[in-house]
Amino acid sequence: MWRKLLIVCIFGAIGVQAAQAAPIAPKPAPEPSSATERVALVIGNADYGDHPLMSPVDDARRMGTALASLGFDVISRANLTEAQMKDALADFDRRLAAGGTGVLYFAGHGIRTSRDTLLIPVDADSGSPARLVTKGIALQGVLDEMARSGQGRARTNLVILDTCLNDPFGAAAMRPLALPLNTLVAYATAPGSLAIDGDDHGVYTAALLGAWALGNDDVATMFGAVASTVARATGGRQMPWVASTLTQRVNLGVARERIDVASLQEVKPSTVRTRGILPKDSTEQYELTFWDSIKDSTYPADYEAYLKAYPNGRFAGLAKARIERLRAGGAKSEAPVARTPPAAPAPAPTPAPAQKPKAAAPPVEAAKAPATPAPSTAAKAASGGEIKDCPTCPVLVPLSPGSFTMGSNSDDPAEKPPHRVSIGQPFAIGKYEVTVEQWNACVDAGACTRIAIDGNAANNAPMRNVSWDDAQVYVKWLAKVGGKAYRLPTEAEWEYAARGGTSTVHWWGDAMKKGTANCKDCGDPWSADGPANVGSFMANPYGLFDMNGSVWEWVADCWHSSYKNAPADGRVWDDPACSVRVIRGGSWREGAAYMQSATRFKYSASVRQSQNGFRVARDMK
Repeated sequence: MWRKLLIVCIFGAIGVQAAQAAPIAPKPAPEPSSATERVALVIGNADYGDHPLMSPVDDARRMGTALASLGFDVISRANLTEAQMKDALADFDRRLAAGGTGVLYFAGHGIRTSRDTLLIPVDADSGSPARLVTKGIALQGVLDEMARSGQGRARTNLVILDTCLNDPFGAAAMRPLALPLNTLVAYATAPGSLAIDGDDHGVYTAALLGAWALGNDDVATMFGAVASTVARATGGRQMPWVASTLTQRVNLGVARERIDVASLQEVKPSTVRTRGILPKDSTEQYELTFWDSIKDSTYPADYEAYLKAYPNGRFAGLAKARIERLRAGGAKSEAPVARTPPAAPAPAPTPAPAQKPKAAAPPVEAAKAPATPAPSTAAKAASGGEIKDCPTCPVLVPLSPGSFTMGSNSDDPAEKPPHRVSIGQPFAIGKYEVTVEQWNACVDAGACTRIAIDGNAANNAPMRNVSWDDAQVYVKWLAKVGGKAYRLPTEAEWEYAARGGTSTVHWWGDAMKKGTANCKDCGDPWSADGPANVGSFMANPYGLFDMNGSVWEWVADCWHSSYKNAPADGRVWDDPACSVRVIRGGSWREGAAYMQSATRFKYSASVRQSQNGFRVARDMK
């Protein structure tokens, strides 16, 4: 039985005396040597609250037995907190301060960031990305301490990671470890891959103990044999690898503890059980979740944790500014193990957390023209044609009053319950999203802020990287130049307009069709660099373009986690001092699942984000 294993198994500091010119001859059972010559720290962490593991403690016990049989003074620990792990590592380094050979073995949850591999203590909060990063023990720090404690002495460090090297933070590449001299780091699997665990033991640990019991000329040969065994046992799904600065052959002897390697041939990928400590959100959503978990923090360490995970993240500038502000005010450098966020919102702008990913969309159908809306549906658009109140004003489409069912019964609780809404008054809404050219007209008038957009956005590209607050500035300026009471549409008005008189999942039907929306799964034209120009795809039955995909669109409403107690008349649903607003429609970066008419999301009103834009509305009175 296979399971994704977020286990880190670290062998640290296995050395030989510098004066030895030849490898140590294998011995069935070497006599124990002094603690300063051979010391092992063995840690097995399994009790992770909502994400417990099954075999780390047993793996650590087996590894401890094997190391003891080789004459190591073994320090065995299980289910350690962050403080206990740091204490155990400090004790380990003290015992090795006079030189000699050491082994550090850790089994438990681990995660990877762009800067390091982290070993997770049992008191880390799996629901908080910041706590995972701040409490995680950095492998680079462990190696640096090995180098310091062994400085000027004969030391050989051997580090083995039996862990998935997946990265929930979406880093393109992990910064290489700075290995001390005479150090080997052996990984259970390749970067970005998963490590497999059986019911009773980790596959990699079992293979290692099996090879160790057979004896090899040196560790390089042994790890080569382990890699072959693991690759064979997992059908090539798991490929161990090694990084090393060893300058001589190292032989550890023959360990007494072993697992029958032949049993690994029976591992079958029939049932995969996830042992991951992190949610399966998309990378972008997880960054939002991370930021939300620290957005009101008064501890610089929380923002440092964000920068560790996202050194070039969308909120990197805010995080750096917050760190400087907090340190200037004498804030504490580290957060306590458990705390309650401050009741008052922090002064720096912050985004709202992401929701769980949308459920998988129906299969995308082959490219074909969208269905033509029925005349009775299209007739919902008010008579009188399009509206343009001033030369720089967006084109509006007037809509008649009507009723519709808002929300859905999808697996997203934010879209529930579906409820009947009656739009009692006619209103007009932008035919297109506000464009770069229209925004710049406000900038040129001295009302709006000039906002940079990645790439060379065309004048008729949708304006993006704007906050809800920015959109409010724009509609106030537009009201002055257009002479009408411009505003953002309410969320109910937006969905009424997006559905175009339909009740299906999308305005074109229940199945996703290529060529109907600007998203990464929706067909051409599409580019990862930015959204297509407005109007590049077919309009919905009300004559509105890009309601699905393109950019997320701000609406007037405050965010509520469900539609319970939502107004039924289409008016704005607001709260006093609201800081988190609703965005609708998905963007070009999202997949087809986000193109559904009911899709809704949230974001901090004061934060600019490259996928967020808007369209305007006004009453018809």
